[in-house]
Amino acid sequence: MAKSAEMTWLDAIEAEQSGDRAGALEAAKKTVAIDSIHVDGWMGVARWSLPAETRGKQVQPDLKQSAKSMTALRRVVQIDPENFEAWRLGGVLLVDHLGMLEDGLRWWQDRREIAPYEVAPLIEQIAILVRIGHYEECAELLEDLFGEGMEATSSNQLARMESVNRMVSRAAKMEEDEIFRPQNPKHPRWAIIERMKKRKPISPTFFLITFIAPIVFLLGTISMTLVGNSTWGFLMVFVFILICFMAISRVTSGLLHKLNRHALDLDRAIDIETSSGRICIPETIRYSKLYAAMVGQRMPALGERLELVVQSGDKLPIRWSPDIPEFSVIEEGWLDGTQEIIEADEFESLED
Repeated sequence: MAKSAEMTWLDAIEAEQSGDRAGALEAAKKTVAIDSIHVDGWMGVARWSLPAETRGKQVQPDLKQSAKSMTALRRVVQIDPENFEAWRLGGVLLVDHLGMLEDGLRWWQDRREIAPYEVAPLIEQIAILVRIGHYEECAELLEDLFGEGMEATSSNQLARMESVNRMVSRAAKMEEDEIFRPQNPKHPRWAIIERMKKRKPISPTFFLITFIAPIVFLLGTISMTLVGNSTWGFLMVFVFILICFMAISRVTSGLLHKLNRHALDLDRAIDIETSSGRICIPETIRYSKLYAAMVGQRMPALGERLELVVQSGDKLPIRWSPDIPEFSVIEEGWLDGTQEIIEADEFESLED
C-alpha cells in the first residue's frame, strides 16, 4: 500500500533527526511527488539540498545545490506567500550565492506585494541597488522605508534601517563625482583599476591596526597623563577611549572605502557580469591579483557561475541597463501567469 504524503513527510523528519540528511531529502522529494502543494515538503527539499549547518566553519553550497534549493523555494512562496523564511533564504541564494541581482530585486518586489509594510524587502532592495550604483532608486526606496506605517517591530530592524541609510549616503558621497558603469569599456574608472590591479583591498582589520588604533592610543595616553591619577580618572579615560574609538571608526569608514574604491568598482563589475550573464571585465584585469582577491571573497556557487559566464564569452552591450522593477505595490494576483515553477520536467531535474 502506497504511503500518503504526510506519512512520507514523517519519514523525512525522522531521517533528518537521525542525521540521515540524504534520506531526508529523498523522502521530501517523494512527499512533493505525492502532494505537489505540500509546503513543508518543498521547504524540506530547499533546506536539505544545501549543506548541513555545522558549529565549525559553515560549508557553503555549490552552484548545483543553490539552484536546486532556489527552485524548491520558488515553489514554496507560490503555494504559501506568507512564508517569510522561504523569502529570506531565497533572497540570500539569489544575491549572495548565485549573483543574480536583477532576480533578487524582482524577488523582493514580489514579497512587497504580499507584505507592503514589511521593512526587510525594502532593506534588501536598497542593498542591491547600492551594489549596482543606482542611487536615485535608493532614495525613492528610502522614502518608503522611513514612511508612515512601515513595520519596524524590533530594535534590530530599526538598527538595520539606520545602517542601510548610512550605507546609501556613504556610497553616494564616494561616487558623487562619477558613478562607475562597468558596461562602458571607456569609463575612466577602468584605467584606475588597471593601474591598481596588483593591489589587494585594505582589510578593515589592517586599517584598524595601522590607522585607528595608533590615534586612539595617542589620545588615551594624553588623557591618562592629564586625569588618570585616580580611580575616577582611570574610569573617565577608559570611557573616553571607547568614545574615541567608536567616533573615529565611524568618521574614517568613508576613508577606508575611498582607499578601496578600485576594489569596490571591480566588485560591481563582477556583480554586473553575474547578473547579466555577460562579460565586461578586461582580460588584463580578470587575471590580476586584485580580481583573484575579489572573487576569492565570494561564495563558491557565484564563483562557479562566473566561470560559466566567462566561458560563454558573450560581451555586455555598452547600452545595457539592469532590469529594475517598478517599486510600487501591485494588486493581488502577482502569481497569476508568472513563476510557473516546478512542472514535471523541472521536478525531474531535482532528482538529477
